[in-house]
Amino acid sequence: MCEARGGGWTALRICLTCGWVACSDDSPNRHAQAHYQETDHPLAAATEPGSTWRWCYVHERLV
Repeated sequence: MCEARGGGWTALRICLTCGWVACSDDSPNRHAQAHYQETDHPLAAATEPGSTWRWCYVHERLV
């Protein structure tokens, strides 16, 4: 999505509810947060191999 628009991204996040992959909240377009706001899917994870990073949008904290 970001690259198609000519923008970049800092990191990618995957929705743990539906599997949608989007740019992180540190990226200019914040598509992962936009996905949460549109769907109410609360949990996202890092896509980097071996990462244990998980974010809960409802509680706005790492889980």
